[in-house]
Amino acid sequence: MKFEKYKLKNISGGNEQIVIADESKFTIDYKNLLNPAQYDAVCATEGAFLIIAGAGTGKTRALVYRVARLIESGYDPSSILLLTFTRKAAREMMNRASVLLDARCAKINGGTFHSFANATLRKYCNHINLNPGFTILDQGDSEDVINLIRAQSGLVTKDKRFPNKSTLLRIYSLSINTGRTFEDVVITEFPHFYAYMSEIGQMFNMYINYKQRNSLLDYDDLLLHLLKFLTDLSPAAKNFLSGIKFVMVDEYQDTNKLQGEVTQALTALTKNIMVVGDDAQSIYAFRGANFKNIIDFPKLFENVQIIKLEENYRSTPSILDFANKIYESAVEKFEKNLFTYRSGGELPAIVATLNDNLQSKFIIDQVLELREQGVPLKEMAVLFRSSFFSFDLEIELNKANIPFVKFGGMKFVETAHIKDAIAFLRITLNPTDMVSWYRILLLHEGVGPKTAHRIMDLITTGKIKMSENPESNSLIKGNEKIFPLFQLAFNLNKKSLTPTDMAQMALDYYMPLFHNKYDDFNKRRKDLEIFLNITENYRDLENLLADMAIEPPIDSVVDIGDEDKQDEYLTLSTIHSAKGLEWHTVFIIHAIDGFFPFSKAFDSLENLEEERRLMYVAVTRAKQNLFISYPMNIYDREAGTTYSKPSRFLNNITSTQARGLLLEE
Repeated sequence: MKFEKYKLKNISGGNEQIVIADESKFTIDYKNLLNPAQYDAVCATEGAFLIIAGAGTGKTRALVYRVARLIESGYDPSSILLLTFTRKAAREMMNRASVLLDARCAKINGGTFHSFANATLRKYCNHINLNPGFTILDQGDSEDVINLIRAQSGLVTKDKRFPNKSTLLRIYSLSINTGRTFEDVVITEFPHFYAYMSEIGQMFNMYINYKQRNSLLDYDDLLLHLLKFLTDLSPAAKNFLSGIKFVMVDEYQDTNKLQGEVTQALTALTKNIMVVGDDAQSIYAFRGANFKNIIDFPKLFENVQIIKLEENYRSTPSILDFANKIYESAVEKFEKNLFTYRSGGELPAIVATLNDNLQSKFIIDQVLELREQGVPLKEMAVLFRSSFFSFDLEIELNKANIPFVKFGGMKFVETAHIKDAIAFLRITLNPTDMVSWYRILLLHEGVGPKTAHRIMDLITTGKIKMSENPESNSLIKGNEKIFPLFQLAFNLNKKSLTPTDMAQMALDYYMPLFHNKYDDFNKRRKDLEIFLNITENYRDLENLLADMAIEPPIDSVVDIGDEDKQDEYLTLSTIHSAKGLEWHTVFIIHAIDGFFPFSKAFDSLENLEEERRLMYVAVTRAKQNLFISYPMNIYDREAGTTYSKPSRFLNNITSTQARGLLLEE
């Protein structure tokens, strides 16, 4: 019988405690229930360990079994800290460990970085000059505080285009979580506010002081105060750290700079740390995640042992070969090669279609065919780099009566700026559409609810008519705020105009209002261009607006008669929102250079590499079928129809890794 020795260091001095694990008495047969790499990870005890867990390789299983094995080895459950990114993930792991072993597993310290920080600060607030009754601000609360300060500061005047409350909070939070100055965040993310750098800085100082005066902590403060408490190493901090023997962090590739520093501080005494993650799935830089946290882990901790989980339990061999090829050209990475003992499965397909609309129709044909073969709609997903790529597909799905749910971004007709644009066209078709009138009127500076209702009364009583030139109406003429609007409404009523002509006229008028309303107008502008492209498919305004108004007909599947299928739907999702999920069949659309990878990523190797990782994440969501499609022709209002170039991430794919399909009609 072979025995393993486990040493617990008594950091407060004195003799070392030794826990000898008698594996013959373990209730779980770890060796036979895990693959060799998982077993190595589960048996890893003292020291620093980096578990590189490829997509679908059972990293959650490894974490759960390690918790169980540590407890079976005799360690106190309360000495184990498991940090995750959602409370749901922590609960699931602790529940699985409890089912696997016993209720002791529920006694470990498990939770998110922020929940752990809150519990710690509550316990030790007297040692760090915090009011025991401090209040935590959620995102909405923080925005409201900033808005209050914004209104009372005297820094904002009507003649200044100053960031709104959500933009200010985003700048502040990004600065804290990435370790960058707020000036750097403004320059890189919101350069159009560069002129107000001084005022933004003053407002942030007011925000910090306001929180301190009123014993308020926002989400970022929780981690900042925790980090200070840990790094000061006061007697209280040493006592606290002495009770944590093992630190485990899930999804480490998604941690930001501040979370990485907290992780280091937690292991200052015991040095026992295990982080689990996949460098190939680091895709949240826009939220402050730092790719370098996982890449530099071996440099930041002593004698790091790297264990790679490469056996995939999700996908077919051909999908994994495709994924490996995509990531093969990554500049900075941990070498790994996903493999599976599964067999079968067709080669992934790279599908070239003549245009965007044919791409949508190809997907619908495939979805219906797979549905006939018995693949449920819920086992299929269409993934895209950006939310607006699915707009044409959404319209075609509505026409085909295929229910869908969209994740990661608003549906086309639900985005505020598209609602604005459609409102101009709706009043053209129906001049008494007061919902659209109210929306449009409130876009105008100086027009509030009272004024809007007064104007709407004039429209409903016929004192203002769209069919009459506003030049001849004394109620409108001379009113600088609304006269241009009614001039537009009159011009939109001309019979010879196509839907695209009307949309273009409306957007030309809307652009100044659009820039004034949305701080992130640069990101939203592409949606309006896509909207214009969609109007090209229509000859009359009524059909265009009818298609736009139709909600995904989820209720219509009741007619199928199978109660179990009432909630069946096709998933449409951004790749960011799809991470961690899987489907039988996955479609990745708009794999075009400039679209995916996104054109803005061309300026930086770092950004381009994140786009590559995004493609890797998308590909590895597929279990059985994978289709990657792109339209060969892209329509642009200014440049007309131009030829597209397939995504550079597909350049090295050969006929042994994918089959090519061409759809021209």
